[in-house]
Amino acid sequence: MAISNSLWSFALVVGLLALTPGLDTALILRTSALGRRNRAWGVVLGIQSGTLLWGALTSLGVTALFTASHLAYVTLRWIGAAYLIWMGVRMLRDTFRGLPTAGIGESDLSTGKDSVTGGWRQGTLTNLLNPKMGAFYVAVLPQFIPAGAHHFTMGLLLTTVHILIGLMWSAVLIGFARVLHGWLRRPQARRLLDRITGTVIAAFGIRLALSD
Repeated sequence: MAISNSLWSFALVVGLLALTPGLDTALILRTSALGRRNRAWGVVLGIQSGTLLWGALTSLGVTALFTASHLAYVTLRWIGAAYLIWMGVRMLRDTFRGLPTAGIGESDLSTGKDSVTGGWRQGTLTNLLNPKMGAFYVAVLPQFIPAGAHHFTMGLLLTTVHILIGLMWSAVLIGFARVLHGWLRRPQARRLLDRITGTVIAAFGIRLALSD
């Protein structure tokens, strides 16, 4: 497989993955729709920072060793699942108690701060505590490295393709969410969005905990 064919094929796979609604989509849409554009971009950059780290570790072979250890994988899976369930339940609890939405594990939204740094921490932590990202890279990335290519260099090149596609799709999501900003100025609308987002996040955490 030529390097150009490998890049285009990998771009198709990760492009379809990016279009599939999931945890990342929910986080970006919710943060941006509440008018926190800087924080939303922080979440995006955090998610892509995690992707870069997973890709680098896979290219070095560290993630493959990690995935081969059942105990290490299960430990990270439970930590990640607990973190996601906690975020989702907290959001749902606050909407039913009539409390101001304080963001997902953060207080920046309630205090009026629109922090790129806070969003970056949230996005990075969410991505790194998802062991399925590591499993995906271990299973998929080697299939697109041509014979004779330098594994680490090619692995980082493929990861860069993934990051660029993620950034472009995130820009579309953030732009779309701005349309909803006026509607979300109403407390009822914000509670509805938080209930939807909280349910998605908690369900993802439960699915992660129950997965094999």
